[in-house]
Amino acid sequence: MTKSIQRPKVDIIIPHYNGWQILDGCLASLEKQTYPNICVSIVDNGTSDGSIQQATEKYPWVHVVKPGENLGYAGGCNFGFEATDGEYVVFLNNDTEHEPSWVAQLVAHAERDEKIAALQPKILSIQARDNGERIFDYAGAAGGLIDGLGYPYAIGRVFNTVEKDVGQYDEAQPIFWASGTAMFARRAALEQVGLFDDDFFAHMEEIDLCWRLLLHGYKIYSEPKSVVYHYGGATLKEGSPKKVYLNHRNNLMMIMKNRTFAQLLWILPLRAVLEFASMLFYYKKYGREYSWTVLRAMFWNVQHLGMIWGKRRRTQKLRVKSDSEIFNKVETFTVIKSVIFG
Repeated sequence: MTKSIQRPKVDIIIPHYNGWQILDGCLASLEKQTYPNICVSIVDNGTSDGSIQQATEKYPWVHVVKPGENLGYAGGCNFGFEATDGEYVVFLNNDTEHEPSWVAQLVAHAERDEKIAALQPKILSIQARDNGERIFDYAGAAGGLIDGLGYPYAIGRVFNTVEKDVGQYDEAQPIFWASGTAMFARRAALEQVGLFDDDFFAHMEEIDLCWRLLLHGYKIYSEPKSVVYHYGGATLKEGSPKKVYLNHRNNLMMIMKNRTFAQLLWILPLRAVLEFASMLFYYKKYGREYSWTVLRAMFWNVQHLGMIWGKRRRTQKLRVKSDSEIFNKVETFTVIKSVIFG
């Protein structure tokens, strides 16, 4: 008699704060997936619109965990991680839909190499799909990258320029970060390097986590056979003051935590100049409120420098790879050149 093989358990963790329509679409899509051993957990981040109750009534297989407050994306994911036990986890946005084999493809890739700590599926735009097009989504596209100054971008997307998906990135490849829109991760690796930094609240927490994984010698890959669709801007609208603030604040904190001290000596002064340049850009395009938002983000990092340096010491203790190894094939001015030359 042939014994059935138990597939590794995958915990799908969905932080949720209001919005029944997007959550319904996400869960309806998950119901169609083909992988045989998953558990879906919704983290109730202070939901007040009844969408959690609607979810449990319509999808009784869903588990709900309640931290009792809105912990943001980072804290919500961490809470869900501690409440689950699968060999693999997926941190998933509630405004996503998915191809039926997306989880199976990620597990198959991860099982080939135990040093692979995180994977990102191909992330396409739901809005474009509904219009009959295949266009990469802003939040991760075909895999996350970063330049030498710490500006993140993605394969198939730099700033607001996104490419059509015509199969040009259909080979799995090493990446720097896996998007938190749908980040697949190995539990054992996260237990070694730590989870999301709660102080990020939202935006770039996944890049910070992936950076730690790379420092500790793990690998991160794209897996384009796995396809996820994302409704961009459903949580924080593109260009909102809060989003601008979190992106600038968290990016500077992330650099200070993860770069070597020698690299910070030239990166931080240059980044300060570029932050002031971005203030002028926001002032011209959006007005004073946005310009002051960038300044507030810079001052927050100055005010919390002691706390950040404590995080940095803990992060640097994980290091087994040098910056020259991690940034070996990384261009320093990728994003800046895209701004200047288009």
